[in-house]
Amino acid sequence: MRSSIKRRHVSKGLECRLRTTRDARSLKGLGRSGVTGEVKARRRGEALETAILDATWEELDASGYAGLTIENVAARARTGKQVIYRRWASRPDLVLAALRYRYSSIADDVPDTGSLRGDVLAVLRYMARRFGEFGPDLVHGLMAEAHALDPDTFEVIPDAMSVILRRAADRGEVAPGAVTPRLAKMPADLVRHEMLLTDRPVPDEVLAEIVDELFLPLVRARSHRTS
Repeated sequence: MRSSIKRRHVSKGLECRLRTTRDARSLKGLGRSGVTGEVKARRRGEALETAILDATWEELDASGYAGLTIENVAARARTGKQVIYRRWASRPDLVLAALRYRYSSIADDVPDTGSLRGDVLAVLRYMARRFGEFGPDLVHGLMAEAHALDPDTFEVIPDAMSVILRRAADRGEVAPGAVTPRLAKMPADLVRHEMLLTDRPVPDEVLAEIVDELFLPLVRARSHRTS
């Protein structure tokens, strides 16, 4: 009888220890899944995009434009590359978004110096300054893959020039409609050409020469013919 009672006590003790062990393992598993441990919030919306754009800049600093990959950006941002592709269709789209994230656009603050010369010169100085900040590797890389970008991307400077020319017409500096779209793009095209050939920001004296010796004489000639 005593032997039977003893066996029952041993059996209950073993069962209790086994149950305790299973419960401990279960709790440990729950902790790993985040139920009892620290819960990591899933980033969404603006927080996620900020993390991706910051990671893009880190990758540009580390690898340059040529070495930047969506996979490496995703790894830095601790997200999946498909998350990035759902927002930006290609590498140049992502890099352009990073540029807009870090730098203000001239479209947000079109120069208004009070004269056509001052406004156009301010636009060209903006271009030269941005080239120096971006560096030739990034500029050449984006230009080489420009076909993958939205065409509206390249309308920022022309749109700013349209605003500048409209103001100049309102001030009576140019005849309305005298400046054709091609002529309006000429100063920026010359600056871009100079930068891509030399891999350096264009000196201020060259910018002034483009405005004073090429652009303004043509604008005045056309204004005279159309007035």
